[in-house]
Amino acid sequence: MPVIAQHDEGDTTHQTTEQKGEEHGEKKEGFNAAKVIFGHVLNGHEFHFMDIGDKPVTIPLPIILYSPQKGFTSFMSSKFEHGHHDYQGYRMLNEHTMHEMKLDIKKFSEGDIVAVDANGNLDTSVKIYDISLTRNVVQMLLALIIFVWIMLRIAKRYKSGVGVTSAPKGSQSLLEPVIEFVRDEVAKPNLGHKYEKYLPYLLTLFFFILINNIFGLIPGSANVTGNIAFTVVLGLISFVVIMFSTNKHYWGHIFNPPGVPIGVKFILVPVEFLSVFIKPFALIIRLFANMVAGHIIIICLISLIFIFGQLSQYAGWGASPLAVGFTIFIYFIEVLVAFIQAFIFAMLTAVFIGQALEGDHADDVHVHDDAVVV
Repeated sequence: MPVIAQHDEGDTTHQTTEQKGEEHGEKKEGFNAAKVIFGHVLNGHEFHFMDIGDKPVTIPLPIILYSPQKGFTSFMSSKFEHGHHDYQGYRMLNEHTMHEMKLDIKKFSEGDIVAVDANGNLDTSVKIYDISLTRNVVQMLLALIIFVWIMLRIAKRYKSGVGVTSAPKGSQSLLEPVIEFVRDEVAKPNLGHKYEKYLPYLLTLFFFILINNIFGLIPGSANVTGNIAFTVVLGLISFVVIMFSTNKHYWGHIFNPPGVPIGVKFILVPVEFLSVFIKPFALIIRLFANMVAGHIIIICLISLIFIFGQLSQYAGWGASPLAVGFTIFIYFIEVLVAFIQAFIFAMLTAVFIGQALEGDHADDVHVHDDAVVV
């Protein structure tokens, strides 16, 4: 990771942080575990894999900016040289430049792109709309492309008769049991006779979350499902689907619960109404919290090696086997969690949709029971 050195507030030259520290003879800071952790779980303009000495190994991503004053601008994030240089009147903020420019950390954060004047000062007259392809966006698009390609490939095989008149082959034999599991264990028990209507959505949710979860376990990749914006969008889509699935029975049980004393209804009705919004919120937080927690634990275990290494070289080497062992153990658990969280999100979505269909589902059960009696 980049090493940050101390600096004088009055120094406004555009030198690298390391160069300033060397000129002033200042001592470099040690390993910053918090910066490494947040650098991984948060979004960014590049894929960062490792550091070789002071040279970071990264894949830069496109920067796309629009300013009413300057128009559209597009270039690769490597032009900023990790925040050490300005480019075309723009600057990517890092810890050093934020302190140098005396920016409010409540309004700005590392990785933000701001406009600067010829003297390197913040130019507040230029408004910026950042529509760059960040690593979360790029990785999500890659996951979507792979997901669509796999499904279209399997569908093409089924149309040609493979898996219908003969045994499934290759990826068919791998995914067919998973699809049947979602259908038989998630959709049918919760949605009754209407499961076919919602099965495509539930399968899309399950596989899209699963693929992004697995991609997030690749070293140097982005933790897409650990991004609150990603889970919020999925939760809002599920909320819309749930609302469009409601009927008069559902709202009747919320605003006029049957068999409940009038005095209790004054307490129960607000709680039931709030539950309508709490359900998608639970979907959002559950996926976000579980995926972020797992990644933080893994990075914390690896960071122990460098933390002990700062105390003593022998302590660092001694902590390495223990840290690596626990990291491998947690990593395999995270692979399991990737499947579990995809399943739970799809399952809870099906449960909430089933509750919205409560009246229709109950009617279907009664009809089925009458047919059996006859």
